[in-house]
Amino acid sequence: MAEELIHGMHAVAAALKYESEQLRGLWVESQRRDARIQALLDEAAKRGVPIRAVNRAELDRMSGGARHQGIVARLAVQQRTHDEADLPALLATGPALLLVLDGVQDPHNLGACLRGAAAAGARAVIAPADRAAGLNATVRKVACGAAEIVPFVAVTNLARTLRELRQQGLWIVGAAGEADASLYEVDFTLPTAIVLGAEEKGLRRLTREVCDRLARIPMTENGVESLNVSVAAGIFLFEARRQRGVKNNGYI
Repeated sequence: MAEELIHGMHAVAAALKYESEQLRGLWVESQRRDARIQALLDEAAKRGVPIRAVNRAELDRMSGGARHQGIVARLAVQQRTHDEADLPALLATGPALLLVLDGVQDPHNLGACLRGAAAAGARAVIAPADRAAGLNATVRKVACGAAEIVPFVAVTNLARTLRELRQQGLWIVGAAGEADASLYEVDFTLPTAIVLGAEEKGLRRLTREVCDRLARIPMTENGVESLNVSVAAGIFLFEARRQRGVKNNGYI
């Protein structure tokens, strides 16, 4: 089983909560003993995770210079990324809500999208396996535990996957700033896959052609032409949640 390093308060807390059996060790800055760090150390000790106090330079080295907040953990990595074969099981119960990302390459944006998808109760996040961000330590840190909650499905051919989803009864809605329809005109109570494009280029042509409908976020004419992809994803996802009238936690 492969191992990887994760860093930051939220990522380590999520690993302790959801994957403590896979944690192989915790490294903490020796000079830090504030309440947040201490709470993580207490939880790690309770779960039998080895703890080592090291200097900040060692944590900087382990994290590759990333902002580690004084804590790094080593995690035995099980299969986190799903593929096309897992989709039928993920769609088996209730009217599905999926978030599809067409070539989002910034790991911070992917992490934020996963966080929004978890909060909105999306069944899964789908993205291309190539030329797009995948799960890594940065994504998990930004996702604040969502990477351990929402299945991340990496597919070899996104357009083909969308066509297969449509054949299974999903409504494919693409986000496009030039669309005639507002997202508030779209019926999200149906099983739906919401598709958003990359940070600069938007939806690719083949992806756009597969969509049943394009919709835009109505914005004021103040010079702002677009939103960050994670912000746009959140707006679409929570409009779907509003329409579905979900009042409790869990998948939509």
